Amino acid sequence: MSKLNENTEVTLDLKTIGIVVAGAISLVGLYFTLKKDIELAKELPKPTITRTEYDLKDQLIRETIMNTQKKVEENSSKLDKIDEKLYKIIEK
Repeated sequence: MSKLNENTEVTLDLKTIGIVVAGAISLVGLYFTLKKDIELAKELPKPTITRTEYDLKDQLIRETIMNTQKKVEENSSKLDKIDEKLYKIIEK
């Protein structure tokens, strides 16, 4: 097994060096672009939620909860029936 030290020679062709440099430049460009976009987003006004939108979302959430509750009750009754059938099968 060879060890890396200050006398180790690394040879790279020009194409590989170009790819590494282009990749580094792309990452730096992406970093600064994202940083600029984040700063712009911080300056934008916060969206206002109207009372109507709030009421509609609240209504949707409440309906979803009620539907879920109904489904749980239906599944509970089905589970009770399955449990009874299973108990009868085990008794035989």
